[in-house]
Amino acid sequence: MTRPADIRELVPAISKSSLALSVIRVRGSALEIHEPEHDSLLYVVEGSGSLTLGSEHVDLSTGSAALVLAGETAMIERGSAELELLHATVGPEADRHAPMGARQVVVDVEGADASKATGARSFRVLFGPRNGSARATLFAGFLPPGHAPWHFHLYDEIVWVPEGPGRVLRRNSDEALGPGAAFRLRPREVHIVENSSPDQEMTLIGIFTPAGSPAAAYLASR
Repeated sequence: MTRPADIRELVPAISKSSLALSVIRVRGSALEIHEPEHDSLLYVVEGSGSLTLGSEHVDLSTGSAALVLAGETAMIERGSAELELLHATVGPEADRHAPMGARQVVVDVEGADASKATGARSFRVLFGPRNGSARATLFAGFLPPGHAPWHFHLYDEIVWVPEGPGRVLRRNSDEALGPGAAFRLRPREVHIVENSSPDQEMTLIGIFTPAGSPAAAYLASR
């Protein structure tokens, strides 16, 4: 009998943080997503399928993101030989942002509006207060070769890197970022995320809480 899914923790839950990140490889024909107290934000790493939530039935493909709020039950059906998902959970202790727009269930990274961040960096918000995610913001970031200055954020964040190569530098560490790497940044943790490629843009997927703008960064000395 085929297991419905293989689940691997990438960034486990810790005290004083409401965020955790896993990767799910769907093995069976369908997978249920249901968290009684945690919001679930999903990102399709590879493959295709569909998601059913209540009366809504929507397609999923690589680069799609989905929002399943606490207490809701969503069924994901695998439509390709491989279907791999990032699964970020946001606990009930996360501060809530006031809603600012209509709820969406699934969005695509190519359809999200692009905005500028530090330097030549840009981002696309997939989910946030404008489309139903009051606890956290899920975004795709795009980094040109090089790095921004030392800086910090006020939010709690987890970052996943599809390909690399890159590095995350903290005051006392320097960690290489290869394909599938993930790391946590705590509020006010001074850091640099570097794109080590000489000529290729680097993509990352980030989730942070409280929800807000990925561009909210503060310069700092090392």
